[in-house]
Amino acid sequence: MKKGRLIAVTLSLTVVLILPLLWSWGITKEGSGTIYDQKIEIFGRSQIERGRNIFRFDTFGDEDFWGGLLRLHEAIKGQKLGGVGPGVSPNTALSVGLKVDADALGKPLQNFIRQGRINLDDPKTTVELLKSNAVIGLTGFFDTKGNLQSIGIQCALCHSTVDDSFAPGIGRRLDGWANRDLNVGLIISLAPNLTPVANLLGVSTETLQTVLLSWGPGKFDAEVFLDGKAFRPDGKSAATLIPPAFGLAGVNLHTWTGWGSVAHWNAFVANLEMHGKGTFYDPRLNNADQFPIAAANGFGNVRNTPDLITSKLAALHIYQLVIPAPEPSGGSFDATKAKHGKAIFEGKADCARCHVPPLFTEPGWNLHLPEEIAIDSFQADRSPDHRYRTSPLKGLWTHQKGGFYHDGRFPTLRDVVNHYNVELRLGLAEADIDNLVEYLKSI
Repeated sequence: MKKGRLIAVTLSLTVVLILPLLWSWGITKEGSGTIYDQKIEIFGRSQIERGRNIFRFDTFGDEDFWGGLLRLHEAIKGQKLGGVGPGVSPNTALSVGLKVDADALGKPLQNFIRQGRINLDDPKTTVELLKSNAVIGLTGFFDTKGNLQSIGIQCALCHSTVDDSFAPGIGRRLDGWANRDLNVGLIISLAPNLTPVANLLGVSTETLQTVLLSWGPGKFDAEVFLDGKAFRPDGKSAATLIPPAFGLAGVNLHTWTGWGSVAHWNAFVANLEMHGKGTFYDPRLNNADQFPIAAANGFGNVRNTPDLITSKLAALHIYQLVIPAPEPSGGSFDATKAKHGKAIFEGKADCARCHVPPLFTEPGWNLHLPEEIAIDSFQADRSPDHRYRTSPLKGLWTHQKGGFYHDGRFPTLRDVVNHYNVELRLGLAEADIDNLVEYLKSI
């Protein structure tokens, strides 16, 4: 064999042997990492889709608690359908803040509603909506005859709403938006069997009812099931506002008092608040002085077999991180004033020191002592770090209902600005405050 031909054959064999290895490393003639980049993109898209499905529809097995134990589905059906009480009609459901996905209704049902051919005062209609998977955040479980046998809840119950494009409370989904209309306490209070919850808290069912009804629309008290503190020292409910679940990418700590990351809080809520079946570990809950109920019930180390939660946390996390904060609509703020307000935000008022653009919270450990923000420590002291988080401000315009701060103590943005202006001695004039408020509405 001639030398040139031998070299050519050798090179060909080398390419045949090496090329598969290069492809496995993701290296092609188009550049380094191309194949691996494609794998990342495919994985990302699949995780977002899976996470969306989990966020909207996964109960994590919590129907055994809400339906099997508390029998909430019986209150929804009402006595005429084999349940208890008057039942929950669509109009009643909408009045307590539940939302309906118009896309899930389908055109025929939408037309029937428009034509008045659907009775929205009949609990039977609510059951049919559950069959269509149209009630956001609720899943009905039915037997082979179509009878409602149980009910489960999803993340979307509290952290989604609708655009009201069909009717008030009925429209296209808005994932990540805080449902400030949702009266969680009132809905739970309808359950025929509240004894398990009352026993957990060590109170009578009558006392539990009082606690639940004290929350009001747009609020929920996650910590009461850990520390039993249902009311603040001033006698007001200890429940906090439902926060949005959008604009979380790049934000370190989640929740009003910074319990942990988004992934931590997803696991916490899925296991301890939704009562799904999974695994959760947080030894801080073993502190019996701070969390007597959690410590007594082993909430710091929860194990279930099968685990219906842990395998879903990654995709759920990814989906939440890609939900962008919504942009304010045109005309919802004064653009000229907002431009001046931005300068005040970053300058005279020094808001940007903590609400660092574009995250509008601190990159890093975004917690502050109560005295730094000039408020009481009650809610901070219910968390492990005894601090308050610097809340991200993007999309602030979407959750003005119910007030501001963790408990809604400041009814308006102007009240928030006035608080800091007085307590931190900012020296803002009325015109400055007007401009700053408009800028906050524009973020």
